[in-house]
Amino acid sequence: MKLMNTRVLFTLFITTLIFSCNPTKNTSEDLAVNLPIETTIDLVNINEDRAPVTINPGRFNSETVTYRMPRVVQGTYSVSDFGKYIEDFKAFDYQGNEMTVNKVDTNTWSISNAKALDKITYLVNDTFDIEVEGGIGKEEPFSPGGTNIEANNFVLNLHGFIGYFDSLKNNQYKLDIAASADFVRSSALQTVSSKTSEDGKYITTSYFAPRYFDITDNPMMYGDLDVAEFQVGDIKIVLSVYSPNKVHSAASLKETVFKMMQAQKTFLGDINVTPRYDIFLYLSEGKEDSPKGFGALEHHKSTVVVFAESMDEDSLDDSMTHVVAHEFFHIVTPLSLHSEDIHYFDYNNPTFSKHLWMYEGVTEYFATLFQVNQGLDETADFYKKIMEKINYSKQYDDAMSFTIMSENVLRDPYKEQYINVYQKGALIGMCIDILMRYESNGQRGILSLMKELTNKYGTNKPFEDDKIIDEIVAMTYPSLGTFFNDHVIGDIPIKYNEFFEKVGLELGETKVETNYIVMNGGPIVSGDQATGTIFFTELVLENSFWKEQGVQPNDVIKSIDGEDMIMANANSILQKVFNWKAGQEVEVKLDRNGEEIVIKTTTTTNYTQGIGIVEKAEATEAQKSIRVAWLRG
Repeated sequence: MKLMNTRVLFTLFITTLIFSCNPTKNTSEDLAVNLPIETTIDLVNINEDRAPVTINPGRFNSETVTYRMPRVVQGTYSVSDFGKYIEDFKAFDYQGNEMTVNKVDTNTWSISNAKALDKITYLVNDTFDIEVEGGIGKEEPFSPGGTNIEANNFVLNLHGFIGYFDSLKNNQYKLDIAASADFVRSSALQTVSSKTSEDGKYITTSYFAPRYFDITDNPMMYGDLDVAEFQVGDIKIVLSVYSPNKVHSAASLKETVFKMMQAQKTFLGDINVTPRYDIFLYLSEGKEDSPKGFGALEHHKSTVVVFAESMDEDSLDDSMTHVVAHEFFHIVTPLSLHSEDIHYFDYNNPTFSKHLWMYEGVTEYFATLFQVNQGLDETADFYKKIMEKINYSKQYDDAMSFTIMSENVLRDPYKEQYINVYQKGALIGMCIDILMRYESNGQRGILSLMKELTNKYGTNKPFEDDKIIDEIVAMTYPSLGTFFNDHVIGDIPIKYNEFFEKVGLELGETKVETNYIVMNGGPIVSGDQATGTIFFTELVLENSFWKEQGVQPNDVIKSIDGEDMIMANANSILQKVFNWKAGQEVEVKLDRNGEEIVIKTTTTTNYTQGIGIVEKAEATEAQKSIRVAWLRG
């Protein structure tokens, strides 16, 4: 049989987690008067999913000005080109006459005779409608960083609506958004005032942003939303949920988010956190024009999350716990600890730090570690998650320098390796943690290191990219220098057993709990593009559940729980199987050489033989003590 690319088949199982950071240095010398840039987004007069935007920058002194939409936004590590979604760009003078505009490139417009410029106008197309399957890395906005314009929902990542003048990124912004009076409005940006139209149908809400960075750092959601507000210690949590078919609600997710945030605060200890945190959850309906890039985009005080509405409650709870936890942990790095590349971010021509192992890897490690540390996971669950990261990391180039990859993340061949920051990047954080626990007899770990670095630098003081590793080694132990030189700067694959040995663990053959569709980092199904069928591979014989049901290699999947299986809906159906839990009633119809096989049963906990993390019987008390400090300290 001709096999399809199994990585493409499982695109939906990969999510990307992201952050935002600090602004670029600028002056306002081009303005005669340094007034707020007045910006209007009209959500009333929508034209074919296009929202009118007006920008009034004030009076210029210079002869020529340049207006840009972001080519790249912070933390996405891919090209978005938001200028692609701008239409009918016009400039007007103070007499209302249209001025000549030169479109320099996809994201840039130049306006001559700028002293006469009164305002610019344009229409913004949304990005959700045009996403391809698995949009990550396709040079289009990743869903949580994108925009949505539809009758009853607007996802307002403002960097998709509002651009900047080259020299005015430090100017204040006054933003007015006009929308239906029936809409629920949820915003991470400071609200100044609101005004209702004379007929009562529309409300214009005014917001204030100290500079352009705050425009990009404060998303909003308007429309038919469900919102819950609650306190977690001294943090006010605002959870806004859009579920088009009302499958999920803010109320149903509130307890999960509360429990997660409470555990995170305890884990972080005395690290300063924000007094308010907004979570915007958009649940994708799964239609052709629905968003397909599932994951989250982090901001200083908020995150935008996109998941499938079809997820069951337990699966959504699990995903929210891990993904939102990851985004919240960005409070540590890079929001409080970052290099000059992030602090002085250039939206049009960015340079990238060498330290994705820290920004994304350590953050992902914390999102995994805190769950066992705070009792949300059993130790075995933690071992399983780490083993999954080891297996998935092997699908990427294990002999590639992480610092070189990070610095060149927009270029080939490095951009295809980016997703490994959530696998091997997290494992780098784990190895550093174990090394520090070993060297300090359990007293220090990577969280304490991040706290020390945050105290030294902090939100407004970036570190020098080329010096931070030497600083870390000087603050800690020579063994970390060897580790960085070999496995982070260098390209030597990590031998994980050398680190597990220090805590009385090892990688060994064992019975491991596994998934119903993915085992040891790879799927147990594949596809034949010529016939449009999905079938089980030889690996199905190593899966206890399917083996007990008598499933054979090359059995073609005809339907699952009443849904016919074809190439077009394979991702959607297999994702549901991926999320199966023990105790579910399921029905699967197979085709075995023309014979229909019907499996109607209740799922059981699923196992396979594989390499797992196991506790060594001969572990010393010292090793056990360091292990306890590592997992529970």
